[in-house]
Amino acid sequence: QVQLVDFGGGLVQAGGSLRLSCAASGRTFSSYAMGWFRQAPGKEREFVAAISWSGGSTYYADSVKGRFTISRDNAKNTVYLQMSSLKPEDTAVYYCAATQSVYYSDRGWYDHWGQGTQVTVSS
Repeated sequence: QVQLVDFGGGLVQAGGSLRLSCAASGRTFSSYAMGWFRQAPGKEREFVAAISWSGGSTYYADSVKGRFTISRDNAKNTVYLQMSSLKPEDTAVYYCAATQSVYYSDRGWYDHWGQGTQVTVSS
């Protein structure tokens, strides 16, 4: 079992940067691939980025490729999402999640979720 707490959201102007963090409890963190998803008002939760259990592979939605970077520190049980060149359309609640599957972009395969952190990008 793993419990996730995500934080680091806030209000930022377009073009700015934020770093989200997700702290995990439990000794099995390194056995999980980790993902970030986001949900804007009135929209479905969508895939943003994922990282394999070792950190050796990363995956991104086309909408954030080149602007966001996912990373993890297994010694600290933490996964990060560095967001740069933010746009108003990035405004959403961001959730970290953990999976032991290889279907990284499919939210249905994630077993554990953080509570979400709000990111608001003003124009």
